[in-house]
Amino acid sequence: MPLPTRPAVSTLLAFTCGLTFAEDWPQWRGVNRDGVLRSSPELVSQLPSGEMPHRWSVPIGPGYSGPTVAANRVYVTDRLSDNDRDSRERVLCFDATTGKNVWTHEYEAPYTIQYTAGPRASVTIDSGRAISVGAMGHLHCFDAASGALHWKHDLEQEYDADLPIWGIAGAPLVYDGLVIQIASGSSGACVIAFDLATGKERWHALSEPAGYSAPIIIRQGDQDVVVCWTGASITGLDPKTGNMFWRVAMPSRNMPIGVPTPITDGKHLFVSSFYDGSMMIELDQTEPKATKLWHRVGIDEKNTDALHCMIGTPLFKGDRIYGVDSYGELRCLRKSNGDRVWEDQTAVPRNRWGTIHMIQHGNNEILFNDQGELIFATLSPEGFTEHSRTKLLAPTRKQLPRRGGVTWAHPAIADGYIYARSDDQLVSASLLK
Repeated sequence: MPLPTRPAVSTLLAFTCGLTFAEDWPQWRGVNRDGVLRSSPELVSQLPSGEMPHRWSVPIGPGYSGPTVAANRVYVTDRLSDNDRDSRERVLCFDATTGKNVWTHEYEAPYTIQYTAGPRASVTIDSGRAISVGAMGHLHCFDAASGALHWKHDLEQEYDADLPIWGIAGAPLVYDGLVIQIASGSSGACVIAFDLATGKERWHALSEPAGYSAPIIIRQGDQDVVVCWTGASITGLDPKTGNMFWRVAMPSRNMPIGVPTPITDGKHLFVSSFYDGSMMIELDQTEPKATKLWHRVGIDEKNTDALHCMIGTPLFKGDRIYGVDSYGELRCLRKSNGDRVWEDQTAVPRNRWGTIHMIQHGNNEILFNDQGELIFATLSPEGFTEHSRTKLLAPTRKQLPRRGGVTWAHPAIADGYIYARSDDQLVSASLLK
């Protein structure tokens, strides 16, 4: 599994019932960026029928960025606009218990990208700092408690960035005092590392088009490796220097559209793209080397082979892969070769770009689909077993002005509470037993 990125403000709270602990959700996909809920108080076994009661709800603007939670604070970004192009982005901090606004930072961010519904990347909390990046590449580092600005960069202007058409989407990764960001810069600056304390550049790497996927840290032998999925490759870099350890090419046959985060079981690395199918990479266990095992891609994004993910990140479980295909088909694949074991079309309505975000909780899964439904389920080689389902959040149309709207932002779960957002509200609900 990816190694922790040392979120200093991650607060582990002991509960009186046994030796159960709760954890924060301080960055994209949780503590380890792997979508696994390892420590939590005991959760309900059954979701309420109909609608999920909210602990609180606060109005916010549009955005795709999922909330993050640390030290009883919730962080999210949004966009205010007078039209499609002239806009302001905001970084928002709320009290996790009450929903009361703690601080807000607003800045000008005129959009030149497509899909102008707001910033994409989750805020990263580490060492008492909150690091955000907007859709146009405005990178900020704040004091997480007060919102005081420590430093900032305009990646598009400073690095002559050729932004992907949907903007910057990969959440900042903090590693050993560095902020590692997919920046889309020219002249070998697709990936840039900045000093967390000062904001000064420490290294830059790769002359490749940027993708949308967030970087992760893995371990190979005695070496930490930062894995970056760009618009042309999956590459392993030295997180301290930016030097390349290995590279596996994955050029796009249409356009770079790798959105899901790479997943790993320590021995393998897996990525899946809407247009370019799925690739399995074998990781050397003794040193930072990697080899492509298989790559399966269908005729097009509708007539797919194996798995063509759009937004939701797949997961490993045993010798199987579970993920959501291009039109919302929930699929199980064999890890060894990508052969399909089963397909289910009940977890989310069939639609182009159908999406489910999946969080592993023990041997079960917590699913959040693009209709705002929360589902308790179990994924196994035998099939998709749904235990209960409730409506957590109503879809909205800014992110996708079709089919009644969507909820595409990844939720967060911390201390037994779930946090989710749409184009117009951020909500919190209890999952506590």
